Amino acid sequence: MDRQPERENDELPSPAIISDRVLVNGVVTPLTLTAEGELRSTESGRRKSTLAKEILSFVVEGNKVRVKTLVEKGGGICCRGSAGDYARNDFVFEPLSDESRKLWSDKFHQHLVSLGRPKKLFVFVNPFGGKKTARKIFQEEVKPLFEDANIQLEIQETKYQLHAKEIVRSMDVSKYDGIVCVSGDGILVEVVNGLLEREDWKTAIKLPIGMVPAGSGNGMIKSLLEPVGLPCSATSATISIIRGRTRSLDVATISQGTTKFFSVLMLAWGLVADIDIESEKFRWMGSARFDIYGLQRIICLRQYHGRILFVPAPGFESYGQRASCSIDKEPSGSDKTLVYQGPDSKLENLDWREMKGPFVSVWLHNVPWGAENTLAAPDAKFSDGFLDLIVMKDCPKLALLSLMTKLSDGTHVQSPYASYLKVKAFVLEPGARIDEPDKEGIIDSDGEVLARGRKSYKCDQKALMSYDKLQISVDQGLATLFSPE
Repeated sequence: MDRQPERENDELPSPAIISDRVLVNGVVTPLTLTAEGELRSTESGRRKSTLAKEILSFVVEGNKVRVKTLVEKGGGICCRGSAGDYARNDFVFEPLSDESRKLWSDKFHQHLVSLGRPKKLFVFVNPFGGKKTARKIFQEEVKPLFEDANIQLEIQETKYQLHAKEIVRSMDVSKYDGIVCVSGDGILVEVVNGLLEREDWKTAIKLPIGMVPAGSGNGMIKSLLEPVGLPCSATSATISIIRGRTRSLDVATISQGTTKFFSVLMLAWGLVADIDIESEKFRWMGSARFDIYGLQRIICLRQYHGRILFVPAPGFESYGQRASCSIDKEPSGSDKTLVYQGPDSKLENLDWREMKGPFVSVWLHNVPWGAENTLAAPDAKFSDGFLDLIVMKDCPKLALLSLMTKLSDGTHVQSPYASYLKVKAFVLEPGARIDEPDKEGIIDSDGEVLARGRKSYKCDQKALMSYDKLQISVDQGLATLFSPE
């Protein structure tokens, strides 16, 4: 007798952990739990249908077993949940005997333990970021999923800038399986800097960090979710954390004398920095603030004097001109603590090259996406040991406007007005504006102001560094992120 062809994703079925006949809505139904965590039933002895793509947890309720699951959206199953590739759904069945019920419980328990998922997480919620929706996102979309997965949470709302950094510097990291940031990228940056400013940084920086998008930019989580086809949503991000998979992340050390800042996303000077920082006054608009203020900045375009030096990655040696570079070293006998000091690399002996201004924009990126709608560096990798450098110099305003509209798909790097390359180390020597020499610019890293020049935006406010030479080096794969891959 001819059989119906099985679906494509059933051609190599996952081995069964347990398979038995159970009652589903009063009907005897063959049910299988696969090694991949899928619940499947057999219809008419011929075709398997997936009832649940992934199990979060289970509970025995009298004679019945309630399984809290994730189902694929659009699969014809009535389910509840927010936007994402998966949604929540409870699946209830009744084993036909006490022995069967105990066996199902044991197999569910063994399967969940084998996954190595996090058991306890420290969660930062930033109620001030973006459109100030983080608290609502956490309560309605994130917390229920963690609770369904039986993950314990310790929750801390941030109250002021650098609050998360202060907490991370002194918390007992051994109590947790990870740290979660329900925010934009800013809290992630604070967490990384806090971990690296601990005496036990070598152990602390291995603690996985998870991102749930609830800010203006959300570049890091977009960079994690987009390559695997997942939407940049709280649901997709939370599920990725629950699964417990991780990946390494390069960390850039930005130095000026003995002052250091640890960057995981980007550094910008010129047009991009001006847009990022000066548009802060429009934060209530969410990510739209970048587009609206960006148009204003292009119309009133600024160019800056200055010089950049860089060590190109293999294959990018043709960019710039050969140059010598003096690397600033910390004074011998300086009061070093046991905290992280940056990568131990001999930068002065490398093949340095230079580009001289005037510049429209200088942009360094560690990951592909700078924001949910900005594919800043399409070739950037999480842990290749390089930063992606995008340089714009002479560029007509109309061409620049066209170039900026291509940021959403990354094709801006193909413009003849943009130089796009990978670098191992970098030095920025920022200068004044061409049109108004008594005014200088802003140096921005990960959405925070590193330095403010004369008469720049809020120049009276103190910044971490001065508007002067700074250098950047990369430590490959130093930090760890929860990741869908």
